[in-house]
Amino acid sequence: MAIGSDGTIEMGTGLDGAGQGSPVGLNLEELLATRLLVQGNSGSGKSHLLRRLLEQSAGLVQQVIVDPEGDFVSLAEAYDHLVVEGTHGEADLQAIAARVRAHRVSVVLNLESLDMEAQMRAAAAFLGGLFEAERAHWFPCLVVVDEAQIFAPMAAGDVSDEARKVSLGAMTNLMCRGRKRGLAGVIATQRLAKLAKNVAAEATNFLMGRTFLDIDMARAADLLGLDRRGAERFRDLGRGEFVALGPALSRRPLGLRIGAVVTGARAVAPGLLPLPGAADADLRAQILAPASDGGFVLPPRARPVTAPRVTPADLMRELAAHRPETAPATPALDPAENRAGCEAVLQGLVADADAARQPVAVVYQDFLVRCRMRGLDGDGYGMPAFRRALSVARAGVEAPSEAGEGGDESWSAATNLAATMPEEVQGVFLLIARAALAGASCPGDAALAKAIGSRSPGRARRLLGYMESRGAVVSRTDFRGNRVIAVPGLSCETAPGDPKAEAAPADAPAEGTDWQLFAAE
Repeated sequence: MAIGSDGTIEMGTGLDGAGQGSPVGLNLEELLATRLLVQGNSGSGKSHLLRRLLEQSAGLVQQVIVDPEGDFVSLAEAYDHLVVEGTHGEADLQAIAARVRAHRVSVVLNLESLDMEAQMRAAAAFLGGLFEAERAHWFPCLVVVDEAQIFAPMAAGDVSDEARKVSLGAMTNLMCRGRKRGLAGVIATQRLAKLAKNVAAEATNFLMGRTFLDIDMARAADLLGLDRRGAERFRDLGRGEFVALGPALSRRPLGLRIGAVVTGARAVAPGLLPLPGAADADLRAQILAPASDGGFVLPPRARPVTAPRVTPADLMRELAAHRPETAPATPALDPAENRAGCEAVLQGLVADADAARQPVAVVYQDFLVRCRMRGLDGDGYGMPAFRRALSVARAGVEAPSEAGEGGDESWSAATNLAATMPEEVQGVFLLIARAALAGASCPGDAALAKAIGSRSPGRARRLLGYMESRGAVVSRTDFRGNRVIAVPGLSCETAPGDPKAEAAPADAPAEGTDWQLFAAE
């Protein structure tokens, strides 16, 4: 182990230009003030790089390694690291982490015997103990997390949302807020696309290894500030070769080959190994013998039982089919009483200023809820009938026969004409028809907009233009600029009215009207 006077350790040799073959260092003090991200496909040499970093810095700074595969347990024999098994309870892991910070002991958290969800929970508990240590124990510490995409996944996988949430929160604390507590995060991942962006974005130093997928190359190039041609370099890197960038490594992208290591992983090294001779009959019989003959019993492995995913459609069908067993029988309502109650609910919605700004579908759901609260049957009215009734009620029109104007036959003709139009237009047409039958002033744009539950006079003018295109009304302007609207189907027209007139105050519409608000289609 060689260290410079400025706290620099040697990571390997350069690959580029004039610096080819010359030592490339990593400034430990700068690394403790920043963070490091290592990325590379499987077999690119990430674990070798982390082992080189740990061996070169052993004894100089406290080290904590989160090891999901048990690759770094061998450091315990050469550098006196303490191995902590992940099988401890979460409370025990938090307490162990607090003691590790207090006594400044380098440890390896071995998680190889756990499934993925248990690994996430154990790592979250241990990192949480490091993070929540007392202020007096905030000593500099290098926290290395191998296979970081397991503990900070970009998207939910086969694990529960709770496990992902606590693990991602612990990794975010390490990378975002750990520096003030003396924790310097070093994370390694096979794919940047699988690593949560808020975790990767906090790294200031980068070591990018061999990568073949376009999405990973593009993201790695973006982090290093390389163009598209520079991203192609990641495909050509060999095993143990990386591109370095960051204040602790190099101010410009620099290729380097990682140096040799002393310890080794317990995993089988890839290579060719000749096979033994052909199996004879006795060996074949031994291999194919039943498990019970050899006393071999496959150890049971507990697998988490995942609940089946329930879609929103399944949930809605289940709720619709649910009927309480002890529900008291409700007496059937008189149709007239139910109708009057539903009309009263509708009038209350029209008078509600907040409901006027909501879409029709939202108002319809509110209508159904209010009907159930009053013991009314509102489900018998479909959306089209409700849309027509709401449009008419928002217009605030009443049958002229109640005032003795126009007679029942003229108003029936007006409602029949309105029934041939889209629901959104019916309320505006009946408002105009009422004024025409009564000889009243023509409603202004604001009054027409209010009839459709809108505050836009322009929208009201567009609906008026639509009715003119259908021949339902004819609009003209007199010499004073007032508007007159004729209804050819009723042979009448309104008195002149100012189109810019303000709408009437939003009072509650009159109750007791009987114009079949919820007429059947």
